[in-house]
Amino acid sequence: MKLRSGRLEKEMTDEAAEYTSSLEFDKIIFNADVKCNMAHTLMLKQENIIDFEIADHIIDALISLKDEGYDVLEFDPSVEDVHMAVENYVTNKIGPEAGFMHTAKSRNDQVATDIRLVLREKIREMQYDILDFITGIVDLAGEYKESVFIGFTHLQHAQPITVAHHLMAYAQSLKRDYQRLDDTYKRVNINPLGSAAMTTTSFPINRELTTQLLGFDSYMENSMDGVAARDFIAETVFDLTQLCTTLSKICEELVLWSTYEFGVITMADEYCSTSSIMPQKKNPDVAEVARSKATIANGELVTILTMLKALPYTYNRDLQELTPHLWNAIQNSYDTLEIVKHMLLSVKFNTDRCLDLASKNFATATDLADIMVRERKIPFRTAHKIVGRIVNEAISNGLNAEDITSDYVDNVAVELGFNKLNLGDDLVHTALNPLENVKMRNVPGGPSPEMVELARNNMISFVNTEISLKKSLKD
Repeated sequence: MKLRSGRLEKEMTDEAAEYTSSLEFDKIIFNADVKCNMAHTLMLKQENIIDFEIADHIIDALISLKDEGYDVLEFDPSVEDVHMAVENYVTNKIGPEAGFMHTAKSRNDQVATDIRLVLREKIREMQYDILDFITGIVDLAGEYKESVFIGFTHLQHAQPITVAHHLMAYAQSLKRDYQRLDDTYKRVNINPLGSAAMTTTSFPINRELTTQLLGFDSYMENSMDGVAARDFIAETVFDLTQLCTTLSKICEELVLWSTYEFGVITMADEYCSTSSIMPQKKNPDVAEVARSKATIANGELVTILTMLKALPYTYNRDLQELTPHLWNAIQNSYDTLEIVKHMLLSVKFNTDRCLDLASKNFATATDLADIMVRERKIPFRTAHKIVGRIVNEAISNGLNAEDITSDYVDNVAVELGFNKLNLGDDLVHTALNPLENVKMRNVPGGPSPEMVELARNNMISFVNTEISLKKSLKD
């Protein structure tokens, strides 16, 4: 017999019951559902809403179920979801008095509570993994603080940096991904239990107590919103989408850098494959697959937002179909984070090739213009025009940056109608030297070894603080 058979004269067909069932994904919220029922029953007992002895029997049965696990539950087509399966279990254990467990509670506020209980744990797991990745990047950057590399804009050579500076850009991006999840957690960790179906209840329940028992920060202040709100799901999946965008960008650069044309990195064999016909190939397969799988969260976000659009208040069964997309986004994002973390941290940089790239294509030209401004007090746009002509003529004549002399600079300046600058060869060569170029960028946020070390120390401090904070909250 279905637990709610009073209103309906006929049961659903097996086909309809199976079609509307959420059991396939309910295993994820099983422990949360048991915990939710225990907290609610304890509150009912505390507030003298149900008999103490009955409450104790219900709690004992729930403890037994928690110990035995999800697989002990019995399912048939009449059992729509895990909530009914749990209630059936308790009923089989202690008899009809198990029905008191559902006093002043609906599946509407119960499922909303369960999702939040599970999601906050998933967010914390993701955050810990992000912090672990950041720590690995910071350590890797420490090996390449003075390894000069080339930075790109429009995927064209731009200005010299260091490998460490580029790696720390990843760390900063991941830090923001972490912080977004931290902010979302505040809106996830709010208790909807007590909203009941949509209007709370006439029983004198204690919402502060269930909030405390379940570890929420506060409770939902509008019962209609309590059962209907799923914006926290959309917000979480947006955060995951942004995280996966960061991971996808990392994968894209690993694919590019591993090519013969770039020759910047050697990827670990464990994250590559070879061709079935071309024995010389070493393909960055894992990076390519991760780059592709990183888009799954985007699709789940669009699906979730589309399902939420124009739903009337309050609860609609449509909301049941949201959670599979949430869990899929979380699992895929976590798996992608893990594989990209291990893959990036196993990469070896070809520092000679990195330096060679930084020395080509006049990537240091900006500093030659800066020196003209600093030493001769000419407007930057004038210096920009002179240096632009120098680069153009040098390329036409097959010259490299190291071939440029003070006389060459003066000749171009005069051709353009300006006075000689008389910078001296030492000053010109220093400006055009990629290593010296990087060292001169000794501004917070810059690529100099000193500034990269400062950034590393700041990031280590951030990670340690966050781990300590999360541990104290858990305790």
